[in-house]
Amino acid sequence: MTFNDLIDRRGTNSSKWDKLEKLYGLSPDDGLAMWTADSDYSTAPCVIDAVRNAADHGVFGYSWMHPDYLNSIQWWMKNRHGWEIDSDWILTSQGLGNAIALCLDVWTSPGDGVVIFTPVYHEFAHKVKKSGRRVVECPLMRDGDGYGLDLEDAQSRLDGTEKMLLWCSPQNPSGRVWTPEELRAVAAFAERNDLILVSDEIHHDLVYPGTTFVPMDVAAPDARPWTVTLTAASKTFNIAGQRTGNMIIPDPDLRAAMRRRIQTLDYDPSALGVAMITAAYSTEGAAWVDEQIAHLDSNRKIFDAAIAEIPGLWSMPLQATYLAWIDFSGTGMDHAEFTRRLREDAKIATSPGPGFGAGGETFERFNLATQRGRVEEASKRLKHAFSDLQ
Repeated sequence: MTFNDLIDRRGTNSSKWDKLEKLYGLSPDDGLAMWTADSDYSTAPCVIDAVRNAADHGVFGYSWMHPDYLNSIQWWMKNRHGWEIDSDWILTSQGLGNAIALCLDVWTSPGDGVVIFTPVYHEFAHKVKKSGRRVVECPLMRDGDGYGLDLEDAQSRLDGTEKMLLWCSPQNPSGRVWTPEELRAVAAFAERNDLILVSDEIHHDLVYPGTTFVPMDVAAPDARPWTVTLTAASKTFNIAGQRTGNMIIPDPDLRAAMRRRIQTLDYDPSALGVAMITAAYSTEGAAWVDEQIAHLDSNRKIFDAAIAEIPGLWSMPLQATYLAWIDFSGTGMDHAEFTRRLREDAKIATSPGPGFGAGGETFERFNLATQRGRVEEASKRLKHAFSDLQ
C-alpha cells in the first residue's frame, strides 16, 4: 500500500473524520478533514507486522518494558538525531498529552505560571488551564518568512511566579526548526528564571531536506539539571491511538521524582504499544519514514503553490511537520468570514488559528498528511471559495 492509496476512515471511530459533523457541521461524505494531527495513510509495514504477530500469538497478558524496546529508542535517537541516551533515562507515559500533564503535576503547583511561546500547540494552554496553573504567553516575533525569539520581551512578561517552560521543537503550528543557538538561548532563559524546561519534540522525525533538527539535549547538554525531553513515535508512524510516549530525563533527581509519580499512579505502557514502537524504531521503519517525508514534501509543494495563486493568502514555509500554517490577513476578511468560507464553501475542516494563542488570530492550520488527491482537491476548493479575490 502506498501513501496515495485512499483509505476510508469514516465509521472507524476516527476522531479526525467521525467528529466532522459534531465539531464543524460538515458531513464526512463530502467534507475534508484537515484538522487534527494524524495521517490518513497506513503506518509502516514493519509496524503492521508486529501487530499481526501479536494477534497471531493470541495472548495479551501482563508485560514489561523489554530491553528491546528501550534499545530501539536508543538506536533511533542515535541514528536519526545524533543523540546518545541511556536506557535509564527513558520513562514511558500514556502519550505526550499525558506526559505534559504529568510534568505539570510533578514540578508545578496550582497557581504557578507556565511559560509558552505563542502561537503554539493549543494543548499546551489547555493542559495548563485544566491543571489549575496560569498560562504566561510570550509571543514569538515575525522574522522574515518565519518566527523568531524575543527573549527580552518574554522576560518582561514574567513576574517570578513561573515554574515551567513548555517548549515546542520543531514548532507547531509553524513547522519552524530551531537552530542550536536558539535552543541554547531558550535553555539559558529557563535557567535564569529557575524554570523546568519541558521540550516537546514529537515532530522531530518529520523534517524536510535542507534542514537539520537538533534535540534540546544535544544543543544544550549543560541544561540537563532542568530539562525534560518528550518524544514519541505517534506522529511519525501514525500510531497516536496507542497512547504511548516517552519522557527522556537525564537528570537523576528529576527522573526520580517523575518515576515516583508514575509508580503512584500505577501506570505501565500497553504491550501492543511497546511492540509497535519497537518495530517502528528500526532500519525498516527508518526507510519508511524517508519515503513518507518525500510524500509530504510533494504535498506541501502542491499546496503552497495553490495558496500562492490566491491573493491575500500566504503559507509560512515549512521546515518540518505536516502542518501548513496559512495566513488569511491579506484578504482583509475577519476570522468569521474566512472560516465561513472554509467550512461552508470549501467544506474543509482546519484547526482555528486563535486556538494557538497570541499571533494566531489570522491563521488556520491545515494537515497535509493525507493522500495527494485530497491535497489537490483541497487546493481546488480553496481557489473556488476565494475566487472573488482572483
